[in-house]
Amino acid sequence: MLTIGQLARYVGVSTKTVRVYHAKGLLPEPERDSSGYRRYSAQAVVELVRIRMLADAGVPLARIRELSSTDVLGPALEQIDADLTARIKRLRETQRRLRMLAAGDIRILPANVEAHLAGLAALGFTQRWIAMERDLWIIVYATHPDLAGTLFEDQAQSLTDPELRSLYLAADHAHDLDPDDPSLTELADRIVAASIERYGTEPPGASVDPAIPDLLQSTLNASSPGWQRLDSLIRSRLADAGFTFRTSPDGDERE
Repeated sequence: MLTIGQLARYVGVSTKTVRVYHAKGLLPEPERDSSGYRRYSAQAVVELVRIRMLADAGVPLARIRELSSTDVLGPALEQIDADLTARIKRLRETQRRLRMLAAGDIRILPANVEAHLAGLAALGFTQRWIAMERDLWIIVYATHPDLAGTLFEDQAQSLTDPELRSLYLAADHAHDLDPDDPSLTELADRIVAASIERYGTEPPGASVDPAIPDLLQSTLNASSPGWQRLDSLIRSRLADAGFTFRTSPDGDERE
């Protein structure tokens, strides 16, 4: 028979923790013996080990009490095991990224996205446009990892179409145009027409919260009166067409 101090030492917890488990109804509190001490049996050690293992796994104390029944313990342990597996996977991924950061390798985007960005210059895009794309893809992959792959594949595929690629290039070079240049109006009309032909009125990723991409877009607009005018024309025409209003991964709501 063990005292509360011996029980706590054997299991690796404090006596205060044991008393908390008593108060929560997780561990039965034995009666005092003739000497005034509470004495714990081997069964108490087994129960305390079980409670500690569940608590270490992140199971709330209220939930541990519910698991005292063997009817629910098995399925619950399977779910706890699955949750731990998922948590370990996330921690290993975090560890991998930290090691990359420590080694000076701070790549955030997947290899296929990096390859895509590396090939944009050969297609005629400016470094300014490529930097914009990189920033926005970082945002999309960080905030919507479940949708980022689909959105990226859609944009990458659109660049294989010569007509769509010409629209991207024209939007890139609109940076240097005067905001009153009539070619901006024509370009906006072409972009909106291509968007509606490709997607109807709801583009892929319509459920993505546009707040952060919109912030980036506003920053880009501030750098170029031409881009600001083009963005305004596109938004106006898309709204008139009933287009689902979301910012796209290339930063100007056309694809």
